[in-house]
Amino acid sequence: MTESNFSKIPQLDYSLVLDSATKPQFILELRHALMHVGFLYLSNTSSVVDEELVESLKSYIPKLFALPQEEKDKIRMANSPHFLGYSRLGAELTKGKTDYREQFDIATEHVSRWKPGDPDYLNVWGPSQYPDEALIPGFQHTMQTYLSQVTSLGTRIIALIAEALGLPPDGLSRFYDTPDRMQHRGKIVQYPVPNERSESDQGVGPHYDAGFLTILLQASSHPGLQVQNLSGDWIDASPVPGTFVINFGRALEFVTKGIARATSHRVLSPPIGSPSPRYSVPLFHNIALDVRVRDPKYELEFPPEILKLRDERGNLSQTDSINYSEFESQPSGMVQLLGRVRSHPDVAQRHYPVLFKEFFPNGLPTQGIAY
Repeated sequence: MTESNFSKIPQLDYSLVLDSATKPQFILELRHALMHVGFLYLSNTSSVVDEELVESLKSYIPKLFALPQEEKDKIRMANSPHFLGYSRLGAELTKGKTDYREQFDIATEHVSRWKPGDPDYLNVWGPSQYPDEALIPGFQHTMQTYLSQVTSLGTRIIALIAEALGLPPDGLSRFYDTPDRMQHRGKIVQYPVPNERSESDQGVGPHYDAGFLTILLQASSHPGLQVQNLSGDWIDASPVPGTFVINFGRALEFVTKGIARATSHRVLSPPIGSPSPRYSVPLFHNIALDVRVRDPKYELEFPPEILKLRDERGNLSQTDSINYSEFESQPSGMVQLLGRVRSHPDVAQRHYPVLFKEFFPNGLPTQGIAY
């Protein structure tokens, strides 16, 4: 096993960054995770994300999915040009198989700045849909607070990533807009327990994430998350109490010239006979919509010692995931929009008819297609 490969996911202690004496240790560990794994567990984050808030959110999740179907359908994603809202079980395909999950897409608070004549992708960000407050009192406030705190954690991690790559703490700030022009997207996902008649155990198929950073709360004790190493083996990233799972996205891999690695991952359904579904809450820490990562003004200059480490590691191998290659040619917002259109054709048909006809010339399919 070379250092370039991995057989387990490292765990980093966030509290190390709070002390100048121990922060360098964290930076070294983060650099290794960035270059060689693409995933890590992050513990001791209570200085940024309140532990009681996390537990409160977890308590709401079963109640959210237990809402009457007609109430969930009132906030279905097709209502929203921003691709925010509820998606029924089995609405998407990845690599030709159904993703056996039910989910609510909910983002940080934002007012769409799109106006007629603007690029369509500026309308990807906008207000969320929430269920009736009377049916699940306090959920909306809890979720908004959670997303705000986890976004703050993400912003701090971005500065630490910059340092781990030999840049100043604000070395990645050019990829972000002012806070009022940024939105970070989350999901609350339920992976039901399959039965003996289920066609597969695919909760969600192999994929990369799009942006710089994903912060995942594994909100139940079920295993299922798996990460693909350079040999093509699938490594378990089972829940570790008191941690978030952090992974790096395709945009970060592109802008760092392959120094940071995006890592293919998937989720398996809970084992047959499990007493309850698997729950998870990812937050995707976005970059600005107008960023073109190949534009010379976004090019980063890395110290020779960092480039040497990349070269010693070697090129990253091909994996089962191929999505988000559009970062080579499109602005970030368009990459997001294209991915959303493919995954949620019912939204595209209603709100983006030109793109819908381009991708689905034969009309509305029964399921969206990630790739």
